[in-house]
Amino acid sequence: MNNLTMWIDDEQVTSDEKVDVLNKYTQEVFATIPEATHNQVDKAVKAAKKSQEVEFSPYERYEVLRKVAELLEERVDDFAEVMTQEVGKTLKECKGEVTRSVQTLLISAEEAKRIHGEGVPVESAPGSENRMAFTIRVPVGVVAAITPFNVPLNLVCHKIGPAIAAGNSVILKPGEKTPVVALKLAELFREAGLLKNRLQVVTGWGHTVGEYMLDHQGIDMYTFTGSKKVGEQIKKKAGMRKVSLELGNNSATIIHDDADLNKASDLVAARGYNNAGQVCISVQRVYVHESKYNEFSSLLKEKVDALNLGDPFDEQTDVGPMISEEAAKTVKEWVDEAVSEGAELITGGEQNGALFKPTLLGYVTPNMRVCREEVFGPVVSLIPYSNFDEVLDQVNDSEYGLQAGLFTTNLNLAMKAARKIEVGGLIINDTSAYRVDQMPYGGVKSSGNGKEGPKYAIEEMTEERLVVFNL
Repeated sequence: MNNLTMWIDDEQVTSDEKVDVLNKYTQEVFATIPEATHNQVDKAVKAAKKSQEVEFSPYERYEVLRKVAELLEERVDDFAEVMTQEVGKTLKECKGEVTRSVQTLLISAEEAKRIHGEGVPVESAPGSENRMAFTIRVPVGVVAAITPFNVPLNLVCHKIGPAIAAGNSVILKPGEKTPVVALKLAELFREAGLLKNRLQVVTGWGHTVGEYMLDHQGIDMYTFTGSKKVGEQIKKKAGMRKVSLELGNNSATIIHDDADLNKASDLVAARGYNNAGQVCISVQRVYVHESKYNEFSSLLKEKVDALNLGDPFDEQTDVGPMISEEAAKTVKEWVDEAVSEGAELITGGEQNGALFKPTLLGYVTPNMRVCREEVFGPVVSLIPYSNFDEVLDQVNDSEYGLQAGLFTTNLNLAMKAARKIEVGGLIINDTSAYRVDQMPYGGVKSSGNGKEGPKYAIEEMTEERLVVFNL
């Protein structure tokens, strides 16, 4: 890779200011991207507005999205290798992400043909007997999509796929640490025949380019995945414009006394440490019934110790580097702090540059930072409990509410948890980290608002318009 360019107003452009993209394992420069200027962002927004004047039928949107999915499927290995370098997660994980991205685009393509309104029985109102009404859904206009570093392809697809399916124009700003696969994806959209300026890509730091986007009144909607702090800033600056936010979480999973401990420990080990724990719904807080705590702790330790840390291109590696050495140092500080406050270091806790050994903490208490805040690293904390109603309260004792997991064979308890746990999604007999791309995905409280999943995102990215006939 060398100097990359942005896509603005149907042209590949650069700028004087540059940002280096590192190979996260070797820490060597992998690519260089331009930092968009204020004028370039303005040009992109104006071009996006202009593109809305060109008719783009639902079936044409379907054809483009289907074609992009086909092109991406042909290039799984190429995209996965690039992603492994710029993100640092294992090659096998990256291949899985590319495959899921194909599905996200195909689902978006199909949903483009299913956008519809509904009949409204206004004739049932006294004095309106001669009237007929229905709704239609129309594009919101120009959508600014701002995506994070950790899932740099599929989360991009979850934003631009539905946005284009809904008939919008998109200005994408990918995470500055992992922008390369997003730029490669934009090339596929051009190859597939997407209308001019329906997708543009600007790159650079969030505190500059992101601010330019936030300040521009020509943008009609913001869809953002990232931190709570930035999400709050977007919501504040957006004013009356639409905002869809997928923010943080400190995901909880409950292991009740009737749970299948082998199954539960397998899934916690698999989904607490993939992508080095840098996933919004990655398992973080695990509440284990006190009668099963020691047994579960031993089982999970054995499986965590079996995870291989190292070069993400090595087929034997299970956990690669974190996004930066700075991020790994922060996780190290949090783990050391928890141990100093009384937590048990069951395994892990070691840092080497951007590598952080998969870590399991025991007897964590609610006031510890590894419990209260989002670690966003390969750390799982075990917390014993005795009473089911009390553990539901403990799960809810969080500013976040994205997803949670519960292992139990008791249907009544599962339904009680479904009613009581304050999350966007509750996963029974699996961890908080379960997600497929057609399901509604989004949180409550400080985890954000709005839903992803193409069908649900299209609803967010369209306006409902009422049409009434006086016959």
